[in-house]
Formats: sequence, C-alpha cells, structure tokens
Amino acid sequence: LHTPTNFLLLSLAVSDLLVGFLSMPGEIYRHTTCWFLGDTICFLYNYLCVVTTSASVGDMVLISIDRYMAICDPLHYQTRVTERRVKVCVCLCWLCSVVYSIVFIKDDLIKTGWNNSCYGECVTVVDVITATFDLVIIFIAPVTIIIVLYMRVFVVAVSQARAMRSQVTAIKMQLSVTTTANKSELKAARTLGVLVLVFLLCFCPYYCLSLAAEDSFSSSTMFTLYYLFYFNSSLNPMIYALFYPWFRKTVKLMVTLKIL
Repeated sequence: LHTPTNFLLLSLAVSDLLVGFLSMPGEIYRHTTCWFLGDTICFLYNYLCVVTTSASVGDMVLISIDRYMAICDPLHYQTRVTERRVKVCVCLCWLCSVVYSIVFIKDDLIKTGWNNSCYGECVTVVDVITATFDLVIIFIAPVTIIIVLYMRVFVVAVSQARAMRSQVTAIKMQLSVTTTANKSELKAARTLGVLVLVFLLCFCPYYCLSLAAEDSFSSSTMFTLYYLFYFNSSLNPMIYALFYPWFRKTVKLMVTLKIL
C-alpha cells in the first residue's frame, strides 16, 4: 500500500473521515436544536467544515493528475511522481485549504456571531463576491480539471486498446483481444462517468441554490442540500478504492488478520 497514489488516497480518506465525524453531526445538531456551544465553537466548526471539504476536493484533483501522468506518460511516471513529491503536494493541498478557509469566513473571524439573529444560532453568511469566488475555486475549476484529464486518459486508453487489436493477426486471438479491449473501454467509460456524475450531482444543487438566494428556500431544503454536498465524501471511498480488486484483497487480508 505504500505507493505515491495511495498517499493521495490516504489524504482523501482523512478529509472524508473528518467530514463524516465532524461536519455531518454538526449539521444535525445545529439544525435540530439550539446552538449552546457559543460563538467561538460555531466559528471553529464552520472553519473546519470548509477546510475538510476543500481539502477533499483538492485531493480529488491531485488523484486525477496522478492518474493522468500514470496513463499518458508512463515512462517518466516513476521519476516524476515520487513519494516525497506526493507528500509535499498533499501538505500544500491542506495548507491551501487552511488559508482559503480563513479568507472564506473572514467576516466571522473579525466579529464572531454577528450574523446571528438570536441566541442559539450558528450561521455563516458570505457576500456575493465570496460566494462566486468559492464557486470557481471549489466547483468550476476542479470539475474542469477532472473532466479534461480523465477524458484525456480515456482517449489514450482507447487508442492503446485499438493498437493492441491491430497487432493481432490470428482470428481466434483477434476475437479474444477484441472482447477484452471492448470490456476495458466500457469499464473505463463507466468509471469516468461515475466520477464526474457523482461530483456534479453532489455539488451542483448546493451551489446553484446558494447562489440563487439561500434565504428564499426553506431550512429543510438547505439542510438536504448540505447533506447532499457532504454525501460526496461518503461515495469517494467506493469510487477511488473499493472498485479496485487489489485494494479489496488487501483490506480483506488486514481485516482477517492474515497480514500477520
């Protein structure tokens, strides 16, 4: 498991785990009862939610870059993508998330709780400029990078499969390789479709409605959108890890203690 790619998966797992143990219970608490933990804890909670979410998105972008280099430039992959460089990229990803989160909720940092209309609330209000900037940084830019890189990976994978078919001369071998290649193309297309579709389904509703006018929607609607936004962290482990047989086999060896 000690490979550069798995260090990226580890960072993604940590950020998604924090979303599950911190963001989701916090949303349940502040939407179902009064917030009696004070304005300072409210600020820290909102700040950590932005940090973990942005770090999760950053990890997905790094994983897409890693896979792009592994497929499209395999000869230089081992020398360019090293464990040290990946660790540096992961640290920079978290550092950028920490800095970006401060900028995102800077108003709450200056005057904690100034958006609360009554005691027992924990809310964060951002202006239109900040919301637009967040839309570009957390949604539009990552989606664009992921789609472009994975489409490039898909094109290279299809061209390699076709090159393999063209080299086969025997009819029986040709039929066998064609079937395998077609399955590989379908699997690649399905994986790419799932990656992009899940990201869009989880992030699009939240950003569309929050930009439209958050006050014009009921609290239950925004509560559902928050959870759909966080639900992406629940799907990431299945998309990036559990789809791979070698990863499932490794987990099975650890759970059954056969690794000992």
